[in-house]
Amino acid sequence: MIRKLLFVLILFITNLSFGQEDCYLGIGGKDDVVITEVFQLSEEQVENLRNWGAELEFRNEIFKIKAKKLLKNHGQASPEDLLRMSYDYKAILDSMAANMRLLDKRMLGTFNNKQYNLYIMLCNQLSRSPIYTTRSVNE
Repeated sequence: MIRKLLFVLILFITNLSFGQEDCYLGIGGKDDVVITEVFQLSEEQVENLRNWGAELEFRNEIFKIKAKKLLKNHGQASPEDLLRMSYDYKAILDSMAANMRLLDKRMLGTFNNKQYNLYIMLCNQLSRSPIYTTRSVNE
């Protein structure tokens, strides 16, 4: 019982520290239609959105597998092992967030000034930090 409580507590603390201040578009998620409509994306931008969403899924698949394996292998672990596992899990989540930021930055690089200014305005309304980029980002 104590191990389960400790495990839940560690994951809760990890999730709190993982809270993002960046203002993500959410490429590759369920909101691609909303992104398309809100920012009135051109056909080329919509195609980029689809392609980069698929790339994000591909990039993060290995991290998803690692995370599942990590959680599966530590069901009956000691508190020390659980603490170590929480750091490993956070590193996986951080890597996935870095991928998401990279591809959001690519998408933002295709925005025209009107679209980008709308993005900044929406981020400010949500008290999130916009991802700043030049208009020619494509790493």
